[in-house]
Amino acid sequence: MRITNELWTIIEPHIPVKNRKKCHAGRKPLPNRACFTGILFVLKSGIPWEMLPQEMGCGSGMTCWRRLRDWEKAGVWQTIHRMLLDKLRGADQIDFSRCVVDSATVRAVGGPMHRPQPRRPQKTGLKTPSADRCQRRPDRRQDHCRQST
Repeated sequence: MRITNELWTIIEPHIPVKNRKKCHAGRKPLPNRACFTGILFVLKSGIPWEMLPQEMGCGSGMTCWRRLRDWEKAGVWQTIHRMLLDKLRGADQIDFSRCVVDSATVRAVGGPMHRPQPRRPQKTGLKTPSADRCQRRPDRRQDHCRQST
């Protein structure tokens, strides 16, 4: 999976540049384009990061994973996603007939503010004995159990 030059010219300005320290120069970092290609390859193919083929020239899977993490913290993916959506929407290239929106991703406006609580049996105070209970024990009949004639 290779990134086209046209797509890279759109994406590249949104990726932060990591400056190297002069006192601890070390090895030169892998170019952003190579890491971007490695990240997309792993995410699209579903392979584990450590199985990223070295022949692709994308560095190690750990390097790509670290860039993914850093770019996620910097908000790069969100920015690229919005920018590409705006570009596709402007070119009328988005097919909204296959679009699904549910309340897990978009808040349902106009609905009740609070969820209704599940019905629970209400606790009441002392219950008075029922009429049939009084009839079963006639020796303990109380005034409220007497039947009117």
